[in-house]
Amino acid sequence: MSIIIDRRLNGKNKSTVNRQRFLERYKKHIKKAVSDAVNKRSITDVVSGSEVTIPTKDLSEPTFHHGQGGRYKQVHPGNKEFVSGDRIKRPSGGSGSGSGKGKAGNSGEGMDEFSFQINHDEFLEHMFDNLELPNLVRKQLEDMTEFKIRQAGYTTAGSPDRLNVVRSLRSAHARRIALSGGDRREIRALKKELREMEVSPDETDQQRVIELRERIKELNAKLKKLPFIDDFDLKYNNMVKVPSPSNKAVMFCVMDVSGSMTQDIKDMAKRFFILLYLFLQRNYKEIEVVFIRHHTAAKEVDEDDFFYSRETGGTIVSSALEMTRDVINKRYSPADWNIYVAQASDGDNWEGDSSVCTKILTEQIMQKVQYYCYVEITDRAHQNLWREYQSVAEKFKDHFAMQQIKSPNDIYPVFRKLFEKKENA
Repeated sequence: MSIIIDRRLNGKNKSTVNRQRFLERYKKHIKKAVSDAVNKRSITDVVSGSEVTIPTKDLSEPTFHHGQGGRYKQVHPGNKEFVSGDRIKRPSGGSGSGSGKGKAGNSGEGMDEFSFQINHDEFLEHMFDNLELPNLVRKQLEDMTEFKIRQAGYTTAGSPDRLNVVRSLRSAHARRIALSGGDRREIRALKKELREMEVSPDETDQQRVIELRERIKELNAKLKKLPFIDDFDLKYNNMVKVPSPSNKAVMFCVMDVSGSMTQDIKDMAKRFFILLYLFLQRNYKEIEVVFIRHHTAAKEVDEDDFFYSRETGGTIVSSALEMTRDVINKRYSPADWNIYVAQASDGDNWEGDSSVCTKILTEQIMQKVQYYCYVEITDRAHQNLWREYQSVAEKFKDHFAMQQIKSPNDIYPVFRKLFEKKENA
């Protein structure tokens, strides 16, 4: 008979290797919980964390146990219904393979579940997993117009205001030591000999004393001629201009608020805009948001008016694009800002205006933005604005994307589609 004793340090807990396997399963369930939360919860609660539930079958790990067969006895808690030898009927609900602790149901099967909370940061981490910001590579050095002055060592020439006093004095001290080392050693040797000669009564030694003093005097005079500091010793801080990539982003939220845009459509647009904002927040230190709404005319507004003001009338999308262009030119230089534009619409537009939109985008906006995404929120067939934008998407494949949202459940999948990692990234 063989006996195997588990002497792992973790005891009943998880071993190191199995723990890693558990964490992989754990991540899979978190991703599913996050995806469900984005689809079902309001956007204001979407980043507050979430509860993750894991079925028992995914919590189990390999264990040592007795195989089937053999004869063994078990002691069960006492009861008033059965005595030794009674046969227990199979549960009427099914196969009776449940654990007895699972959810109620009519299948006869049960499953224990383990639930735990994930915090705000963990929620966002998994919500944005496998996503990337297009063109989030820092601008090429030759394209940068913003520079910072940084010290890069020292130089022997420069303006007086950049003189490094400590480094200069250190250099002067080193120079004096190097040039006077031999003389100083000779002076020390002569002084030692002088002390010995001074106590000697011999006239020859006294003559030597006079010679030693003269030599020491000459050497000291020579040392005094060494300048305390020389032009050669001066050290200046070497300042160089270093390109400083921009770490600021501005997000333009552009939305149609004409009579055809219902509050439900606006709510779906709001969810999409906030997802984009949270995503940008994880990649940039400073973010500004510009809200531009339009019907026949465009207007820059605050967030409350953007989502909840009531408007009626027709739709001229080009007015919003013109205002976006003007705001970029006045306040957000592409040299200093990473510019992102998100446009939401139900697709309606005045027939003759869609071609104007294409011209404004291709000639005046797309060259200045990092990314432009257009979402058409409607369950109808695509409108003329969508067809016009397809030509823009063909011309600017790297930083123009468009998707359709038909229901709230499409928001998160569409968002992931717009910002999924490219295979060549």
